[in-house]
Amino acid sequence: MWFDDLPEGGSWASLWHGYILCGDCSGIRKVAEDCPACKSPALLPKRHLIRLEGGTEVEVADAFMGAEARYEDWVYLMMLEREWKRPLVDADRYPGIAESNRPAPRAAIVLVFWSYFETRIDRLFREGMRDVGAAIREDLLRRYASVGARLDRLYRIVFGATYWSDLSDLGFERVATLLQYIQQRRNEFAHGQPATIDEEIINDLVEALKDEHEAWIAVFNKRATHPR
Repeated sequence: MWFDDLPEGGSWASLWHGYILCGDCSGIRKVAEDCPACKSPALLPKRHLIRLEGGTEVEVADAFMGAEARYEDWVYLMMLEREWKRPLVDADRYPGIAESNRPAPRAAIVLVFWSYFETRIDRLFREGMRDVGAAIREDLLRRYASVGARLDRLYRIVFGATYWSDLSDLGFERVATLLQYIQQRRNEFAHGQPATIDEEIINDLVEALKDEHEAWIAVFNKRATHPR
């Protein structure tokens, strides 16, 4: 899988490594590449000699704002990695639940991922409606509080499309299909069918995690940037 190519000791949270916020449009880009949103050219980081009080000189490199929204973005990915890698014990197989109703031992991966996904959808709307009055923005987000309503009805109101159609238009149709499937299974889990989260969907999610990350960034750059 994608994480097999990580350097030794590399964390799943490294999906955010190398990404910064563009200073020209607030899109998500990499330092050494043109901004995919506004085409601002690649950056050439420099080092600067700073003289401290007392005369000591220190060489300091350019610093850039990371593209993650907050520390939790890293934590969610680290939690997913830990859940995937940890050894299973008998209790993880839910022996006290009828076999036909048991979720997969690592079903928490799907639930944690969906929470992480919802936070990024919230960020997408907040940034995409940055120029809308704060009262209107907050009212819309309250009216369409569920992620299902946001991905469909609110998305149509704000962006004139759906999240799924944006993914497909940007070349991530397989990610769109998988996310819709995960949404369905997660909802079934929440409404009395825990066995719907099985090993197959967990494996499919983990395998696609890097693609899903890049897909969300592509949508963000399409819908939530603000060129100066």
